[in-house]
Amino acid sequence: MAPPAAGETAAAGGDAQPQQQRQAGGGFGQTITGIIRIAVFCYFASKFFSPKQKPVDPSKPPPHLMSNLFQKGEPLDMWFYLSENYKFNDFGNDGALVWHETNIPYAVWKPESTRTLSMKYYPSEALKNNGSLYAHVFFARSGFPIDPNDPEYQPLNCFGRTHPVATYLPKRKADKKKSLLGNPKDSAESNAQVEETSQGVDEHDSELKDEGPVEWISYWKPNVTINLVDDFTRYPQHGVPPNIAPYIQVEPTTVNYYPIVFFNEFWLLRDKLIAINETVSELPLNIEVSPISMTKWQLFEQIEQSFQVHRSYGSMLDGESDELKRVFLEGNPYLLGITMCVSMLHSVFDFLAFKNDIQFWNKNKSMEGLSAKSVVLNFICQFIIFLYLLDNDTSWMILASSGVGVCIEFWKIGKAMRIEVDRSGMIPRLRFHDRESYARNKTKEYDDMAIKFLSYVLLLLVAGFAIYSLAYERHKSWYSWILSSLTSCVYMFGFIMMCPQLFINYKLKSVAHLPWRQMTYKFLNTIIDDLFAFVIKMPMLHRLSVFRDDVIFLIYLYQRWVYPVDKTRVNEFGFGGEDDSADPKKITDQEDDKKTN
Repeated sequence: MAPPAAGETAAAGGDAQPQQQRQAGGGFGQTITGIIRIAVFCYFASKFFSPKQKPVDPSKPPPHLMSNLFQKGEPLDMWFYLSENYKFNDFGNDGALVWHETNIPYAVWKPESTRTLSMKYYPSEALKNNGSLYAHVFFARSGFPIDPNDPEYQPLNCFGRTHPVATYLPKRKADKKKSLLGNPKDSAESNAQVEETSQGVDEHDSELKDEGPVEWISYWKPNVTINLVDDFTRYPQHGVPPNIAPYIQVEPTTVNYYPIVFFNEFWLLRDKLIAINETVSELPLNIEVSPISMTKWQLFEQIEQSFQVHRSYGSMLDGESDELKRVFLEGNPYLLGITMCVSMLHSVFDFLAFKNDIQFWNKNKSMEGLSAKSVVLNFICQFIIFLYLLDNDTSWMILASSGVGVCIEFWKIGKAMRIEVDRSGMIPRLRFHDRESYARNKTKEYDDMAIKFLSYVLLLLVAGFAIYSLAYERHKSWYSWILSSLTSCVYMFGFIMMCPQLFINYKLKSVAHLPWRQMTYKFLNTIIDDLFAFVIKMPMLHRLSVFRDDVIFLIYLYQRWVYPVDKTRVNEFGFGGEDDSADPKKITDQEDDKKTN
């Protein structure tokens, strides 16, 4: 069967992504802020850039203003049909009539304005074999028929709308991951996973990418919400706002419009859809008819448009919109309000910490008291995460952000060490040398000692985790196994990379006068990340990586309290309490660079 229209596919929402990629790519607060910003922009753009009315000519009659054909509170009768045909005129078929309600007050916020029905639908053989099914809902003034063949039928008294109940999505290909050791249970587990995934659609779309044509199958929407929009605005005949015009149905004789019928799928998450196949004997169907305000309807539309804009620019993956909705559905509203406010502070603190970090390394004059090995290890960790994201087909926005981070970490190496280009061979090579201020004192000795002991622990942990992953997990290739193992170790044991500086402070029995402003920004961001760890679903490894920074900062605070402040020692970030000119024997790294040149 041919693939459906793009609009039907997009309406079902996006697939949920692997949690580790999502968390490595950016903050939850930044995504919410971007969505709200685009929604507000679209709203005001529709107001300012809608068709302008021409100046009124006194000699001409005033333009016709379209109004709603129905009155507020007017009782309506409703008919709900299910048919495999898009066009429906079989009103006498009782088998197609699923639900009938009477005396529903239009645009009145009363309990009787909301009607619900829960039932079981038994699919036909055609629907099981990739068929289509449509919901046809009709409204009429109480006592009036909707069948055009009825003698009492009047077009001005009834209206309706059609909506697909079954949507089409690409079928998931066989999982490309396998046991690299040739585990005989791998084939059975892979088939079981494919069968389990066919019951839902919460897998990453990148796993659908494979050679050959894409097979489309139908998925059942278990919830159908029909909203009658509370709108009695008088619109100019040729001046309907562009965001409302697609939903307006104009009656040609009176040039007025019928009430707007909106099929609300905003809260229909994609993992709630049910795959339709030959094994399905019955399907749940929950129907609701209720009013909706104009503001709420437009808010839903603007948010969906902002999701589409984010996806088109690559700043949001397909499943992230559903994850955001899930947070609002399942989260505590007070906690969500606090999270949204704090997320804006997170962006401010993140910028300030980044600004101070760049300023420090740009003005740093000495590596005395600094761990150069930690700078190199941080670069290696960032580079591993970048390769992992690249291997998992992450969006270009996330890759660009990670790539900038890798470049900054490499730039820090140039500030922490002296880099030379060796052109003696056929291929130029980079050579790294220790700074004079780093190599001539106890800093290098303590740094080497810390790295020596920590490397033993790190290698054992990395080797153990890699062996476990190779034996019990499935991977696409040996390259993916290496990247996955290294990335998992970065998340789990990243705190070890921060320990050399703590060890140097311990051996020197001093923390100097640390840049508490920068550390305060980072510590506040860590607290905010802790809050997100409780609100957002994430892997346990990433949740532990959030809390590891708390331990490091607490140790820093303990060292600040235990050790006196030594004004003569250059602090961890390259700044000392005494001027460099007071010590004629002190050699700064700038002088070291001049000697090298």
